Amino acid sequence: MTLRQPHAILFDLDGTLADTAPDLAAAMNRVRVARGLAPSPYELLRPVASAGARGLIGASFGLKPGDDGYEELRVAFLDNYEQYLAVDSRLFDGIVELLNTLDARGIRWGVVTNKSERFTIPLVPLIGLGRAGCVVSGDTTPHAKPHPDPLLEGARRIGIAPEHCWYVGDDLRDVQAGRAAGMSTIAAAWGYCGHAEPASWDADRIAASPLALLDLVNEVLAMTESVAA
Repeated sequence: MTLRQPHAILFDLDGTLADTAPDLAAAMNRVRVARGLAPSPYELLRPVASAGARGLIGASFGLKPGDDGYEELRVAFLDNYEQYLAVDSRLFDGIVELLNTLDARGIRWGVVTNKSERFTIPLVPLIGLGRAGCVVSGDTTPHAKPHPDPLLEGARRIGIAPEHCWYVGDDLRDVQAGRAAGMSTIAAAWGYCGHAEPASWDADRIAASPLALLDLVNEVLAMTESVAA
C-alpha cells in the first residue's frame, strides 16, 4: 500500500517511544520478592512489557485476569510501579532526532497509549515527551486499543483528520487500532513485540528503528513534493 503523506504521527508509548521495560520489570519483581519469591528473569518480562500488568503477571506468575489472586497481584504491581516510574526508563535511541525532525518539518506528533492516566501523565514529561501535541491514555476514552477510540481522540486533540495520521506501535493491537481508525500503520520492530513477528500484523510498513522510521517519513515527503512539482 502506498503511504499517505503524514500530517501527524501518533505513537504508542511503552516499547515504541520509550524503553520502559526496566522499571516495569523491577516493579513486578518487587512484588515477587515481597512474597518470598526469586525475581523473574528480565529476559522473560521484557517482551511482554507493552501488555502491562496483564502481560507481566502472566509471565511472572502464570495468571490471567479472572484467576484467583490476579487482582491482588495487579494492585500490588501498579502501586509499586507508581512509586518508581522513571528510574531506568529512557527514550529509545533515535527518538529525539525523529521527533525533532518532525517538529522541523511541521508534522505534529502525539502519544496514544493503553497505559492509564495515573502513570502516563507524570511519566511523559519525566522522559522528555512533554511537548507532545496530545497524550491519550488507556482510560481517556471508554475503550482501549485495539478499539479505534483512543486513536480517533488523539487525532481530534491534535487537530488532524485520521486519514492524514500515521500510527506507530510495537504490538499487534496497535496495528489493529490504527487500521480501524483509518490511519496508516507502522509496526515498530525495535520494540517489545510480545514474542510476535511484526511481519504477521499486516501493518502498512515495518520500521526496524526510529531512524528507519524517519527515513520512511522523508521518503514519503520527497515523493509527495516530487508529484506536486
